Amino acid sequence: MSRDALFTKLGQQAPGASDWRGRAEWLRSELNRHAHAYYVLDQPTIPDAEYDALFAELQALESEHPELASADSPTQRVGGTPLPEFRQVQHDVPMLSINNGFSEEDIESFDRRVREGLGSDSAVEYACELKFDGLAINLRYERGVLVQAATRGDGTTGEDVTANIRTVRSIPLRLQTNDPPLLIDVRGEVLMFKADFARLNQRQREVGHKEFANPRNAAAGSLRQLDSRITAQRHLRFFAYGIGRLEGGDFPPRHSALLDWYRALGIPVCDERAVARGAAGVLGFFADIGRRRTALPYEIDGVVYKVDRVAQQQALGFVSRAPRFALAHKFPAEEATTTVLDIGVQVGRTGALTPVARLAPVSVGGVTVTNATLHNEDEVRRKDVRIGDNVIVRRAGDVIPEVVAVVPERRPPDVRQFEMPVACPVCGSPITRPEEEAVARCSGGWIKCAAQRKGGLLHFVSRRAMDIEGLGEQLVEQLVDRGLVTTPADFYKLGLVMLSELDRMAEKSAQNVLKAIEKSKSTTLARFIYALGIRHVGESTAKALARHFGMLDAMLEASEAEVLAVDDIGPVVAHSILSFLSDPLNRELIEQLRASGVHWEENVPERGNQALAGKTIVLTGTLPTLKRDEAAAMVEAAGGKVTGSVSKKTSYVVAGDDAGSKLAKAQELGIPILDETEFLTLLESPE
Repeated sequence: MSRDALFTKLGQQAPGASDWRGRAEWLRSELNRHAHAYYVLDQPTIPDAEYDALFAELQALESEHPELASADSPTQRVGGTPLPEFRQVQHDVPMLSINNGFSEEDIESFDRRVREGLGSDSAVEYACELKFDGLAINLRYERGVLVQAATRGDGTTGEDVTANIRTVRSIPLRLQTNDPPLLIDVRGEVLMFKADFARLNQRQREVGHKEFANPRNAAAGSLRQLDSRITAQRHLRFFAYGIGRLEGGDFPPRHSALLDWYRALGIPVCDERAVARGAAGVLGFFADIGRRRTALPYEIDGVVYKVDRVAQQQALGFVSRAPRFALAHKFPAEEATTTVLDIGVQVGRTGALTPVARLAPVSVGGVTVTNATLHNEDEVRRKDVRIGDNVIVRRAGDVIPEVVAVVPERRPPDVRQFEMPVACPVCGSPITRPEEEAVARCSGGWIKCAAQRKGGLLHFVSRRAMDIEGLGEQLVEQLVDRGLVTTPADFYKLGLVMLSELDRMAEKSAQNVLKAIEKSKSTTLARFIYALGIRHVGESTAKALARHFGMLDAMLEASEAEVLAVDDIGPVVAHSILSFLSDPLNRELIEQLRASGVHWEENVPERGNQALAGKTIVLTGTLPTLKRDEAAAMVEAAGGKVTGSVSKKTSYVVAGDDAGSKLAKAQELGIPILDETEFLTLLESPE
């Protein structure tokens, strides 16, 4: 077909042959329009051959005239030169996780908490969406053009996968509007449809490559390719479901309106969504999706409910790493029946012994399962699991498979009871079990017990701790087994020759590991505290300690009372922290790590007289001179804690204009109410 004939068929006037820039812009506009119709709306507007002809012409035009190249050109979707590594991206607004619910009671409790938090008895409207089984992504558009894409990572820092995201044809490279916001972070999920997954595995079989276990693994693996040309060959999709930072535009008043706005901008959103009222409404949506789940073209593992009104979302706020206004309602986990071949024990990094059922291989949720946790000795007895039993095994998402129950009518006569060993199977040290705990532990410690050593070292190098890429389980096991690494400080003494001599380690791989080790020396105090593996100290507690003390030396010299003053730390956690820090071996380890060059930026917190230490404050309404975040920062600096809802545990309510239901509830409960002047006075003198 000639160019003129093609333009006539498309109902378009052909630009002049000499107007190369106009020609390129027209081609880009047409190709983007047709791609959106094909990949997002599923309504092709021209035959593939005509699309290919337009694409080939634009490709040739940009090659002949490089000055015409554009970041939003469809030609950018084919993939480019492989990257040496993924660059780290800090999220301006954290990408938080969502709490899970599994039963109708969980959903009703969530709805009740929302109504209580809003101080209302009226039915709340919820935006209901699907919970996709894919990979969370943040897309940044500046003045309407896609400039960056990053994975969720640990919620605050992800990986730059822009080159790969450009190959996902359903994602617009330029928003479909003449008045885009100055900046917008679009959040959503990259996934692979079932049919595309089947075709991918068919190609894998044909070339003799390993097949992917499920669509989620295939999508995640495709998106994390350093060579974007490989990603371009795999048919990935995208659905938007949230927003991060926004500049030069107004937030829609409802979450459902946000998704409608996205659709108008050309951003894909899922059609399977609705607004429902109250617990009964969302449970009806859940039941309907459950009936149609297998017929959907993609995998889902539940649905998500979000309070629809943005103002109500803001009023409810957040708790720890999750919003109070949202909940993921998970489908019942997939289950299968198999046989317990044996029951062994696994020694964890804290010395905890976990009984593990060795199973006859069985496929559960698309994954072959051969091991399942039995949690602890009491759980084995409660479920009466014996060696030789037929059992039901459950696997939910990425959660470790577990034995749900025994099938008693299929119990063979020769089953055997499990007995917890009296000595550690790894180092031979005695097993102890304090009366108040359900967990038995090896008494050898990480110095004597290689299992605890390996577990502690793997925790130290893990992504959310020191984030040393390349130091995986197999490599750490070799390092421990050969006596090359005994403590985390030994990682910083490794050399190229030493690493190159390990199994499956070429010189290039060894160099990459050494680069990652060197990179890890620059970290944060919170990551360092978490990496130490102090019992009961997770990410949230490590951040609270770093925020409270600001400097490691201050934490090392802290008294019990000072540790107990940290947010959400009780006697058990405080005892664990102080026991760890008082151990001379742990002190020596910390000093060795510092001497190796591990460092972070330290800040001396301005805690003043800690006027609000141990107090819980609720801020409501508009204050005369202080913004809400300024007042909250002042509360935290004075040792207090800010929450979003009024309860009997609330110490004070600071109320401004239009305080609303929170003020009424505080009056009802007899909680002291302060205006801005009284609040500032309280900060000066708590008495």
